[in-house]
Amino acid sequence: MGVVIGTVLGTEERWQTIDRERAGLADLLESLSPDEWELPTQCAGWRVRDVAAHLTLAPSISYGTAVRELIRARGNIDRMIHDTAVRAADRPPEDILADLRSTVGSRRLAPGTTRREPLLDILVHGQDIALAVARERTMPLEAARDAADRVWTMRFPPRPWPLPHARLVATDIEWTRGEGPEISGPVSALLLLLTGRTEAALPWVDRAVPAGS
Repeated sequence: MGVVIGTVLGTEERWQTIDRERAGLADLLESLSPDEWELPTQCAGWRVRDVAAHLTLAPSISYGTAVRELIRARGNIDRMIHDTAVRAADRPPEDILADLRSTVGSRRLAPGTTRREPLLDILVHGQDIALAVARERTMPLEAARDAADRVWTMRFPPRPWPLPHARLVATDIEWTRGEGPEISGPVSALLLLLTGRTEAALPWVDRAVPAGS
């Protein structure tokens, strides 16, 4: 398969992709057994139900709620995100699923985020769920590149794997970032590397991840 020369996603195209990904993930979740909802994901301390519940919160959480939850978590953003997801996950799967389906068509953003974060969120967390339940979930190339670009430019919170001495090269779409020893692979695998899902990405890249990552 040759390298795809993609185009930059526009705002409406990005939202349409988010809608399709949310609906597709809801379909996957609907097919799961009760036991599969309880399986751990590659995010330490996050079950499938926690990840699914987290994806329902961003379009609905207000600034006031976010501030209260941050205070409750003693200023720790990662703890706040985890704890709010776990609390939201303490419901029947069908309720979580209904809330996820209700996000299709929503254009609301979580406090402090840009229009690019919802796409990043649904792509990466969709993989977290799919990997945990041994399902294949293909990322759209242009969407995965858009999300990888967003992670690359993020300064807060810091990237889980900052790649201080590596050059990332996508093999299925035109995308290259960084300097140093080359790490190449599908853009979806590079996105997983950038978001700390190293174990999931390694089978798809053509060189070892640098020591200490």
